[in-house]
Parts: sequence; C-alpha cells; structure tokens
Amino acid sequence: MNKFFLSIIIPAHNEENRLPRTLEEIFSFLKGQSYPSEVIVVENGSTDETLSIANDFAKEHPGLVVIHEDRNGKGNAVRRGMLEARGEYRFICDADLSMPIEDLPHFLPPDIIDFDIAIGSREAPGSIRYNEPPYRHIGGRAINLAIRSLILPGLNDTQCGFKCFRASATEDIFRLQTLTGWSFDIELLYLARRKKLRIREIPIRWYFDPDSKVSAVRDALRMIGDIFRIHLNALRGAYESKP
Repeated sequence: MNKFFLSIIIPAHNEENRLPRTLEEIFSFLKGQSYPSEVIVVENGSTDETLSIANDFAKEHPGLVVIHEDRNGKGNAVRRGMLEARGEYRFICDADLSMPIEDLPHFLPPDIIDFDIAIGSREAPGSIRYNEPPYRHIGGRAINLAIRSLILPGLNDTQCGFKCFRASATEDIFRLQTLTGWSFDIELLYLARRKKLRIREIPIRWYFDPDSKVSAVRDALRMIGDIFRIHLNALRGAYESKP
C-alpha cells in the first residue's frame, strides 16, 4: 500500500535559479491540503548548485526527498523519481512551474475520475497560454502534428511537463521505458496506449518561460528519430512486459 496520496516529482538539471521559488510555492500549496504528500527532486548532470540548494531546502522541509541520479537525461531523472515515489498518484512537475501549482487538483480525484494518466494540455478546451511568442506556438503545433501523425493520434499536447500517473500505471509502463531524453513522454504514452490505459487531457493555464531549454528545431529532429526508434523497439518485442 502506498504511503502517500500524492508524490510530486521534479526533474532538475541546472535549476539553481528556478528551483527555490518552485519549491516554496509547492510546499506553500501542500500546507493547505488535507492529504499526505511527498516532493521528490531528482537532480542529474547539473554543473551548478542545484543539488546543494535542494539538499539545503530538505533540511527545513521533511517532506522533500532529494535524489542524485548519475545518468544524464530528463527521462532518466523522471523514471528514477517515479519508481521511487510512494504516492498513489505521482505528478511530474517541471522545475520552471510554468503551470500554477493551484491547478494541480484538476489532475486528482475528485476533480477527475476514471483515468490512469492525466496529462496537462495547452490545447484542450479551456486552456490558456500566456506570453508565448507566435513562432513558438506555431513550432509546437507543427511538432504535435508530427506526433499525432506518426505515433499518438488524438493527443493534442504530449510534451507539456505536467502529468499525473496512478501508481499502478507507473509500475506498468516506467519499467519498460527506454528513452532518456526529451521524447520520453512520447514513449510512455505509446506504452500506455498499448496497455489500453485511460489517458485524459487536462486544460491548464500555462506561462511561457523565455529561459526555456527547449530548442524547437534540434529537439524536433531528435523526436522524429525517437518515434521511429519506438516503432522499431515494438517490432523487436522490447516492450513486452518484464517479470
């Protein structure tokens, strides 16, 4: 049985500037909630003070768990945190907190029922984007068109960094994950579709961060290569359930 109702997992690579504010806002929010929770920061590959900042914060906040992951890649950090989490619901949260933490209840019962995975969507009806340059929006829609055409039809925003998984879904798919970079979300959702898990898109308020680490052209090219790698993995039987 899981110890917590909610685990919040934050992958953190060179986040010394954004992480303190994000942790303050998350813990302030959690103080007002009635359920037991934990926050997990997974630092990997940082060359700044991210790890020491997280450790210092943990000294004052017993609900924070800090993990150092040796292997680079956001996918590695997320996988490590999700599998070590002890929450019935496990929420992936980008370190920039571009979605207000006050929107988190929309990913959890009783606001949402009959789901295995709830993914934040900047395109679902009711969502709002703030301060996003038109070129970034157009680029993002082009990337999503490729994703929908090549692997995940019907999902309008697979790359938003806010997703909630039931514990059972986490165990089902994260152990089969092979991608460690930007496209890990696509592989997880592909695996969820193979297992017929229930995926819901949740409209969010999303604030563009000019310090975003996403490179539209570079990451789009990598993503297309990764999509073909996922299909090849499936043909080779790499996604068959492991004992």
